[in-house]
Amino acid sequence: MAANLELAEQFRRNGIAEIFDDSSLARALYSSDASLYRVVPRAVARPRTIDEAVAAIGAARAAGVPITTRGAGTSCAGNAVGPGLILDTARHLNRIEAVDPEARTATVEPGVVQASLQAAAAPFGLRFGPDPSTHTRCTIGGMIGNNACGPRALGYGKTADNVIALDVITGSGERLRLGPDGSPASSPTLTALNRLVGDQLGTIRTEFGRFGRQVSGYSLEHLLPERHFDVPRFLAGTEGTLAVILGATVRLVADAPYKIMIALGYPSMADAADATPLILEHRPTACEGLDRRIVDVVRRAKGDAAVPPLPRGDGWMLIELVGDDPAELRARADAALAGAGALDGFVVDDPARALTLWKIREDGAGLAGVSLSRPAYPGWEDAAVPPERLGSYLRDFDALLRDHRLDGLPYGHFGDGCVHVRIDFPLTDPGGAATYRSFVEAAAELVAGYGGSMSGEHGDGRARSALLPAMYSAQAIDLFGKVKSIFDPDDRLNPGVLVDPRPVDADVRSAAIVGRVDHFAEAVHHCSGVGKCLANGTPGLGVMCPSYQATRDEKDSTRGRARVLQEMINGSLVDQGWRSPEVHEALDLCLSCKGCARDCPTGIDMATYKAQVLDHSYRGRLRPRSHYTLGWLPRWGRLITKLGALAGVINTGMGLPGIRSVIKWSAGVDQRRQLPRFAGRPARKRVRSRTGGAGRPVIVWVDSFSDCFTGDGASAVVEVLKDAGYAPRLLERNACCGLTWISTGQLDGARRQLRQALDVLHPEIAAGVPVVGVEPSCLAVWRSDAGELLPDDPRVPEVAAGVLTLAELLERTEGWTPPDLTGVELVVQPHCHHASIIGWQTDAALLASTGATVTTVGGCCGLAGNFGVEKGHYEVSVAVAEHDLLPAVAAHPDALVLADGFSCRTQLAELADKPAITLAELLARAPRPAARPPAPPSVGPAVRRQLPLIGSPEPRNDDVRRRP
Repeated sequence: MAANLELAEQFRRNGIAEIFDDSSLARALYSSDASLYRVVPRAVARPRTIDEAVAAIGAARAAGVPITTRGAGTSCAGNAVGPGLILDTARHLNRIEAVDPEARTATVEPGVVQASLQAAAAPFGLRFGPDPSTHTRCTIGGMIGNNACGPRALGYGKTADNVIALDVITGSGERLRLGPDGSPASSPTLTALNRLVGDQLGTIRTEFGRFGRQVSGYSLEHLLPERHFDVPRFLAGTEGTLAVILGATVRLVADAPYKIMIALGYPSMADAADATPLILEHRPTACEGLDRRIVDVVRRAKGDAAVPPLPRGDGWMLIELVGDDPAELRARADAALAGAGALDGFVVDDPARALTLWKIREDGAGLAGVSLSRPAYPGWEDAAVPPERLGSYLRDFDALLRDHRLDGLPYGHFGDGCVHVRIDFPLTDPGGAATYRSFVEAAAELVAGYGGSMSGEHGDGRARSALLPAMYSAQAIDLFGKVKSIFDPDDRLNPGVLVDPRPVDADVRSAAIVGRVDHFAEAVHHCSGVGKCLANGTPGLGVMCPSYQATRDEKDSTRGRARVLQEMINGSLVDQGWRSPEVHEALDLCLSCKGCARDCPTGIDMATYKAQVLDHSYRGRLRPRSHYTLGWLPRWGRLITKLGALAGVINTGMGLPGIRSVIKWSAGVDQRRQLPRFAGRPARKRVRSRTGGAGRPVIVWVDSFSDCFTGDGASAVVEVLKDAGYAPRLLERNACCGLTWISTGQLDGARRQLRQALDVLHPEIAAGVPVVGVEPSCLAVWRSDAGELLPDDPRVPEVAAGVLTLAELLERTEGWTPPDLTGVELVVQPHCHHASIIGWQTDAALLASTGATVTTVGGCCGLAGNFGVEKGHYEVSVAVAEHDLLPAVAAHPDALVLADGFSCRTQLAELADKPAITLAELLARAPRPAARPPAPPSVGPAVRRQLPLIGSPEPRNDDVRRRP
């Protein structure tokens, strides 16, 4: 505590107290990176300028506190956790200072994201060469720290090969502006380093730079006289142990205008690796290997459509060639195909198909950690050997896994000899950490025996630094220590890494919860920390993570929340259990959008965890007002609309300023929010007269929102179904899914609502009658939450399969054709639960078939049920809407806006003054030809066997159509 007080005082003296944070919440957020290690820091600093970063380093040095520099925190080896001050460069130090297209260079601050640099360089036909899988969020500073690579390093080199100049501060406090000229100038640090290199030329020339992916240790070969004492390239891969990077000038390269893929099949992945030297003769820019294990993981997770036809075999290589001449490129591809020694293969010159094949590799990598019978971890995930020895290494590595009774899914950059794997170490079992240590020590000996490197691109960190003696001589290890003492004599920079390392099994995060792993603990520990939630995925129609995109604060990311929940389970830092203030602060701005349930590669479902936390926190206690008002909204809605006069009174009251303020305060609603108007009569009563008729029976499930508030969505669904030849009818009894109880963490109440709904819905579905839901968020409850809340009720999966969206039913309706909407422009906001749980593909295909011009918006609308109206959430709710939805609407002022979600339409009406319609309303208003009677639809695999064989229904006598 005294050290923290001294550190805080030093920050105050330096005039940067605002960037200092030693709260338990901040320390929890930064206690882990993407590795399996946990080291709680003393404090976190988020400098806003380079000058503040310099001052923060000075404050830590004055207080005698170690410094660990952190970019995106995506390190797999424990490089970005430390016991002292965490210097977060990603939050603010993200300016691209210059792009020079003539010199083909860029000058950047350390927190610039690789994808942002690519976007800035692209208009000039340039790119930054290395492209790790985390390119959408990893920072250039972090890439330099770890000497990151990626699949195309084969063509463009490692990060070290692309660093020209650096601005750094050493551990001794010396600021150096380093270029490639190799002159020590007047620097005491560089003078001592140059002298040391001169004394150790023999060791450096024989042990370093032996093959391209020798990333482990310090890359001292760059300091040799014949390499011009290139200190910037040497510092790449030193993992923040020698200097803190303040700025960098990096090389940009021009992408060749033409590229082509070759897919090759072999009997096994090891056989594919044996062929790598044959492939390298043809100068590929990428050469990736995988086998059936990864392919099967993708197929199970994403369906057969995610796996296009592959060449015969059980092991594959995907090759990329680039060039300036398409004829020459095709000739190289044909030659590579002929000389690859493969069982089968083909040239892929269709970019879309090539992208799909690359995605198998990308998706498989993301899914590998959660696809085994036990959780899989990093720790031994990027070893490399000379490519000509890769096949033999893979065979021995598989044998080593078997000997230790472990499992993993290898894949990798075969052209560089680098193999990635996540392994199911039993870290939460007694003795699990010892098993981990035993394996990695044996694996280190195996790699060293093949002349390889413990790390091929992620760095050594805490995972492999202690293993370096298996790879290097005692003289080389001693040399690392001497280099460290020149740059950082007091061991203030990233201690425990590379020099005087911590044991590989020290600080393992999961070891602290051995014997205390329940379902919740296991679920939140699935977060690997790779940080996909930090990336802006909405241009690709992703949803995760809207709150982080609005605030850019780690606590508001899926990863940050998972880390705080992990610390809650650990109990030593976040120590008040479910009621810990840190937990509630981290979860407060979670919109419960379910985006992470689909977009997170490890399957984190923060909406579910938030509901469980709220349920435990308030069990038997007084809850916030909004839990009783918004959480019980369906109950109040039914009461209000049942007494029609009461709806009028409330609606009138909402128009009177004083009464309106009291109502909002009582409900826990932000005063700036408008509230939707209650309907004078429930929709079920308003619409019932329009139901019936001849045709195939179908149930329209009118949810509480559609039933109790003004709007015409339920009526439109009925009209579309009648138009399609159905005889729709409404449920006679209420069937609430309990969504508002779930989102406010009242899970016993949610279970009661679900059981009552099952009593109503299941008999209809069991009889073979399909049910169409009006509100997608309610329908999504059956596809996700219901099974988790009622795992032992056999009716749940049948109802989940039998309750359909309108698009799903129409897709299964033989003879139904969509209207021609050619010339109609649509901006479409899928509800986040629809996109993430149900899937938007069916709706997208239906809209495409109409001929309309469709702009689909990613992300969340920002209202997200009760979230956006609750007091304290208004600013973030608006910021989320401003990220995607509002700009899309503004960019297409003449377009119809389609939003099936009640929340989405409410948000649009309030913030954009733009009425939105549902898919049913769009279809109901469109002129269309007479419909043919439908064949029986497929209700779903769980109940299809119960459907009787029914012939075509009687043709309809009426031909009444609703016109726009």
